[in-house]
Amino acid sequence: MLTLPPAVKIHVAVDPVDMRKSFDGLASVTREHIQLDPMSGHVFVFRNKRRTLMKLIFWDRTGFVVLAKRLSRGTFRLPVEAPEGAKALELEAAQLGLMLEGLDLRGARQRKRWRPRAPSLRV
Repeated sequence: MLTLPPAVKIHVAVDPVDMRKSFDGLASVTREHIQLDPMSGHVFVFRNKRRTLMKLIFWDRTGFVVLAKRLSRGTFRLPVEAPEGAKALELEAAQLGLMLEGLDLRGARQRKRWRPRAPSLRV
């Protein structure tokens, strides 16, 4: 299981990617397809066409790290429907963890969470 700090964002590519790609290939897909910097320290997630294999890539200040997981049964499903034309979805670490376990989160309902109010500018 991955433990990620709250400042790290997780971006999951909506379209399938050729899983023969590794460090440089996935970094290139991140730059060109998702249009984000792979060296930002955020996690980028890719799935194959059959959705049985998933690869994660992130930069850890000294180099790229690639993690791969293949499900023996079932498929990796996105927790939400991707908006039209979206290249990637942003997920929370908990959603990624459940997704890596092969759980389908589409029927799950997330309860409202407390969020601090934006500071009001009073003069």
